Amino acid sequence: MSRKVVSFAGCLLAVLLSPLIGASADEFRTPSISAMRVEWRSALDQLRQEISARPTIASSLSFASQRRVPAYDPRSTPAWVQLNAATSPIFPGIARSPIPVLLPFDTASYLEARQGGTQDALPVSRYQADFRAVDLFHAGASGYDAVFSLVSGAGDGMPQRTFAKPVEVQISGSILVYDLVDRLAGKGEPVKALATQFPDIRRFIREGYVRYAFTRFGIPYVVSIQCLDSAPRPKRLACREAYPVAERFLKALRIAGGQPSRPRSDIASDVAERPAATSSDFTYHPSGDIFINSGRHNQAGRADFTVYSQIRFPLEKAPAFAHSQSYPKHGRVDEYPWQDNFCEARSFEVGQCAGGHGHQGQDMRPGACPAGSADGCNPKRQAVVAVRDSIVIRSPQQQSATLQVNTRTEHIRFRYMHMNPSAMDADGLLNGRRVAEGEKIGVVSNYLDHPNGTSRHLHFDVQVFTRDGWIWVNPYTTLVSAYERLIRGRGREIGPELGPAAAVARATPDDVTHHIDTQEGGGN
Repeated sequence: MSRKVVSFAGCLLAVLLSPLIGASADEFRTPSISAMRVEWRSALDQLRQEISARPTIASSLSFASQRRVPAYDPRSTPAWVQLNAATSPIFPGIARSPIPVLLPFDTASYLEARQGGTQDALPVSRYQADFRAVDLFHAGASGYDAVFSLVSGAGDGMPQRTFAKPVEVQISGSILVYDLVDRLAGKGEPVKALATQFPDIRRFIREGYVRYAFTRFGIPYVVSIQCLDSAPRPKRLACREAYPVAERFLKALRIAGGQPSRPRSDIASDVAERPAATSSDFTYHPSGDIFINSGRHNQAGRADFTVYSQIRFPLEKAPAFAHSQSYPKHGRVDEYPWQDNFCEARSFEVGQCAGGHGHQGQDMRPGACPAGSADGCNPKRQAVVAVRDSIVIRSPQQQSATLQVNTRTEHIRFRYMHMNPSAMDADGLLNGRRVAEGEKIGVVSNYLDHPNGTSRHLHFDVQVFTRDGWIWVNPYTTLVSAYERLIRGRGREIGPELGPAAAVARATPDDVTHHIDTQEGGGN
């Protein structure tokens, strides 16, 4: 073997195994997260420009302070305090956002109407480019998220086809960005119609959404609409139909609030805590070890040993079993060991999987009720609980429920599927509801388009915020860690240890190329 080949192999192994150096084979890690710096002076200049465009309200906000206080103190920026006070009746909690809040809201027109006492004379959609009153607005210590909707036929030049429901547009901005190994990151095409307003904007279709990503005031923002990258269907929007809706939304973006806060520091990956005691029976296959030939084009899974969040396990009681619900099993679905099925073949786009498609999450089911149980166990009423203190993102009749956490150290989402939509509607599991960790939010069910549409189980997945928006990541290790805390015992991994040969065998060509490009290019 030549020295060049040996050198290349050595470098390749070093890059692939760098997260594991000095770590045991079954060590779990916390995520690496970058903290952005907000350019508040630029934001203030834009706000001043937007307000001064209407002379009648040019003096309604004070843009200077005589107090000698830190830059992040609200008294140093009276304009933000006054703006938040004006817009908070429409967007409650807007002052909690540590970044400038961009929304399709004509702030200047609203302030002018408010000054004359006529702000309630017109529907709020008149200030929002015909988008209805906000369906969800949630600001927290990492940024904000909002959902607006446009009904069919509203707005000049919009698609006239009748949809089964209004077109929902999401916008997120975050001071925290999760650092993923992501071969699809940063791609997209420029949008000429928006280039003057957003010089670095790019449009791309990813994981079932058309997305518009841009940077403003040093912060990444992403606007997205769920759509099909294909021909239109009676109940689903085609992505090309979504373009004019998204672009109408983007052209209407104005500063609606926000408040400077203390600068943040990056959050480095670290070893995740696990119970010291060993479980007597809990065993699991390693992350990425999906059932043989169950991946797209028979691709293997993708190992990810990241505990993305310290969560409460989503099923109320142990035992619980994580297995595929679609492919043959080595054993029954109600026994250990667990098995990852994040990258099982599905039609869903999953950029973290080698084949580009996958399952997006993990299937699991509770154990059977013990014979003669005295605690009223009902096999058809086994509880699903909230994994964290969080806020609900869910419109009426939607089949999934998403819980979002937005704190100083996390901006993350958890999605639950297969609970009955009618039951969730009746329980008020809808946009904006706050739930507490461990609170019952439903029962394990079998709903998929209709009752009995799938087997009785819970699908659970995790999304984190990146410069490409919300990206699905493998929840398997996060769930293993949560289950260990629930049963107060450390599980035992079934399978070979992750040595150099195994690491190379698991790596896909795209993974290898990404690592080498990052290593040679220097990265960020």
